[in-house]
Amino acid sequence: MRLLLVEDDDHVAAALSAVLAKHGLAVVHARNGEDALKALLPDHGEPFAVVLLDLGLPDQDGFEVCGRIRMLCATPVIMVTARSDVRSRIHGLNLGADDYVVKPYDTGELLARIHAVSRRNAPGGGEQAAEESTAGEALRLGAVTVELSTRQVAVDGAAVPLTRKEFDLLALLAQRPGVVFRREQIISEVWRTSWEGTGRTLEVHIASLRAKLRMPALIETVRGVGYRLVVPAAGPGVRTSAAPAS
Repeated sequence: MRLLLVEDDDHVAAALSAVLAKHGLAVVHARNGEDALKALLPDHGEPFAVVLLDLGLPDQDGFEVCGRIRMLCATPVIMVTARSDVRSRIHGLNLGADDYVVKPYDTGELLARIHAVSRRNAPGGGEQAAEESTAGEALRLGAVTVELSTRQVAVDGAAVPLTRKEFDLLALLAQRPGVVFRREQIISEVWRTSWEGTGRTLEVHIASLRAKLRMPALIETVRGVGYRLVVPAAGPGVRTSAAPAS
């Protein structure tokens, strides 16, 4: 599996590349954002399975590089950041990053995240299966409409753009409003992994959904258990499909 490491510190890059190579990863090192973007062009060899993107780059902001990568290709991006605040992580995920690790990080954690994003973005992965199982249906939850077949979400008729995992997460909760989903269950069904470290990513995605939908009470935290979707008072949640319900 090829990995693109975007890191301006040569000593850090050399040490990390050696560790990743021991675990079967072929690492290509880019020292800045422009080199990373060039490496991702279609004519530069076999596609990368993952981009490991440090946000502290010398030539441009790492968030900008993340956005440009997402416009260029669909290769999974893991952000590496010293910024531990939730707002920064949400910003990166909104730009199209698939995951993040916060410095200082454990090498085992990093390897688990690399393998997790590569698995769930592989052809025939969890996202495709989720789309097939829900095709042709729409969920209406008060002012919120979730179109499962087109992967579109609207609040009061206004479209709300979501990332892939944000949509998968909302769709999972919206299909059974009022039902409490355990954190482990959500991680298994949306991220297709049982690795416990994905829990922080789940929390960030929940916070991002609440902010984007501008309905903080829509997704309720059930302390010590998980989350559930609470149907707004404006109306009950109903499921519609091509065939009318009896």
